[in-house]
Amino acid sequence: MAEATIPVVLMGLGVVGRGIARALLARPEFRLVAAIDPAPDLIGKKLELLLGRPAGGLVVGADSAPAFIEARGGVVIMATTSSFVEVLPVIRRAVKAGCSVVSTCEELAWPWLHHESEADALDLFCEAHDVAVVGTGANPGFSLDRLPAVLAQVVGEVRHVRGVRVVDLVGHGESLRRKLGIGLDPEAFEAADERGELGHVGLSQSAALAAAGCGLEFDEVDEELTPLLADEDGHGVKVGQVAGVQQVARAFAEGREVVRLELQLALGADHPRDEVEIDADPPLRAVVPGGIPGEAATANAVVHAALAITERRGLLTVLDLPAGR
Repeated sequence: MAEATIPVVLMGLGVVGRGIARALLARPEFRLVAAIDPAPDLIGKKLELLLGRPAGGLVVGADSAPAFIEARGGVVIMATTSSFVEVLPVIRRAVKAGCSVVSTCEELAWPWLHHESEADALDLFCEAHDVAVVGTGANPGFSLDRLPAVLAQVVGEVRHVRGVRVVDLVGHGESLRRKLGIGLDPEAFEAADERGELGHVGLSQSAALAAAGCGLEFDEVDEELTPLLADEDGHGVKVGQVAGVQQVARAFAEGREVVRLELQLALGADHPRDEVEIDADPPLRAVVPGGIPGEAATANAVVHAALAITERRGLLTVLDLPAGR
């Protein structure tokens, strides 16, 4: 007798959401029952037209309530927002309907960092409804946090973790460029940064995850963002304008740095890569030349999490999921 497929509701049909949809449709373990997005230009459109492949005749909808009911016992996948506060009410509705949740929300990767009481309450809510919730992706979720945790399994006591991710922004979309302040003058960048509008969300959460996964206690996490200015015209940016950012997150234990994560996102970045260096006995250094491709990796990470999450309960992190497939 064939195993039952897992019903899935997908929320969010941006670039990442569409990648997740294609990954879901390629796996026989899943049955995509609804695709939800509130964008007026998407509502009522056939999903197959957005994906460029058959999608079971699904049409993009705006109302998630009936979809959650249809997916009871399955999984709701959310690729909608980086903010834990914004995604929390929707997560609670999905959980109340009896669905587990996998989300690309970066702050959900370690929500206790800034929302401890809300995260603890969500954990209890999930337990009460016999489902699980997890935030995952490439970064946070793998490159700078789960990967160090896996590598730490083959060394002795860890003293310090350093992670580096370098991404060439050439070929990436306009929304990411805006998010990083690409093309701004330094003064405008500084003003936008002070308003909290710039930078990659989730690096501090990755630092917390890396510390926890490597057995390191921590009591503080800080973060800083520095613009990288163009020294020549190109890629729509003039000399002296912002061509990228250098973002650093650090975790401390009683004033001692135990984790340092460095993220460089820049037009024409040199030597794109993911790199992990662990100070331990023996020391360990691993490099992924070219780096892990963010969008594809996120889609696959979400799908693999959706397979694993129905067997678990509570508010999870990627450290609670199987290390292998």
